[in-house]
Amino acid sequence: MTFGILGSGSWGTALAKILTDNGQTIYWWNRSQQCIDQIIDRRHNPHYLSNAYFNTEQLKLFTDSGEIIRQADCIIIAIPSAFAGATLLGMDRNIFAGKKVVSAIKGILPEHNLLLNDFLKNEFDFPLEDYFAVLGPCHAEEIASEKLSYLTFSGIDTEVNQQISGYFKTGYVNTIENDDIYGVQFAAVLKNIYAVGAGMSHGLDYGDNFLSVLIANSADEMAGFLKKAGIKNIEVGHVEALPSIHDHRTNNYAASVYLGDLLVTCYSLYSRNRTFGNMIGKGYSVKFAQLEMSMVAEGYNASKCMYLVNQTIKAEMPIAETVYRILWENLSPAEGFKKIEETLI
Repeated sequence: MTFGILGSGSWGTALAKILTDNGQTIYWWNRSQQCIDQIIDRRHNPHYLSNAYFNTEQLKLFTDSGEIIRQADCIIIAIPSAFAGATLLGMDRNIFAGKKVVSAIKGILPEHNLLLNDFLKNEFDFPLEDYFAVLGPCHAEEIASEKLSYLTFSGIDTEVNQQISGYFKTGYVNTIENDDIYGVQFAAVLKNIYAVGAGMSHGLDYGDNFLSVLIANSADEMAGFLKKAGIKNIEVGHVEALPSIHDHRTNNYAASVYLGDLLVTCYSLYSRNRTFGNMIGKGYSVKFAQLEMSMVAEGYNASKCMYLVNQTIKAEMPIAETVYRILWENLSPAEGFKKIEETLI
């Protein structure tokens, strides 16, 4: 299987490292020819994960995103959700025909308020059977440092999903598979919102005791949304008996891709959403915080998207809704968290 990667930020660079470390030659899109020339010359991405070095003979670099899609069998889309729609719109409607698509987007496309699979269905008539998602918990910086990480691949074609997953298993990456394509994507969107909230609490000078309660309640709120949206794998503590100690337990909400990803995104200093929220809690404006950060905090747009999605689902989401009102309706962080305090159990 030949892989193409759309996206050359930190996450796209980390995925490129994993594949090339496994001996794969990849097609890799970067909008800047200057950056491509620097990667070839220096053997690393000068702007992201500069400690991750590449054998440039394994890299086929193009500024034409369409060429990446045409050349590869499996397209990994690792573009920030805010820019993914603009990158893909205008391409030939049949360009993805016969391809597999792996979403490495941890957000909803804000201008369309859709997950990537629904966007591809609408714009390219792309079948869900050929769509897969790769989720954490996994920070790009730890991939670059080759610290043991876990990736979950989700897709309804379990055989192909397992095949794709196998290309990413290395000495520093363990891979897990499931078929909960909507559940894992919504969980990834929501955990970014809660990580912004965790950062806000830190910026407001709340302590670790409060943070633990906030995250525990966020986990419960996330599970409530997923359950009401018809997502499976919500029950905690219930697993089927294992035929062998070498087999994975069945997925439930305590699994790494749900609760684990929420925890690391809320606690880790690598978390851009936590960093963004911390700045908001300290009194920075949204615009200034965005300008100060060199990477996109997905939780900002996600908070509005999920607020709109929940107008249909109607789950009880006081934490996520308050984060939305702070970011989009000028509610002060201090006032918002006083309201959150009253809802925590």
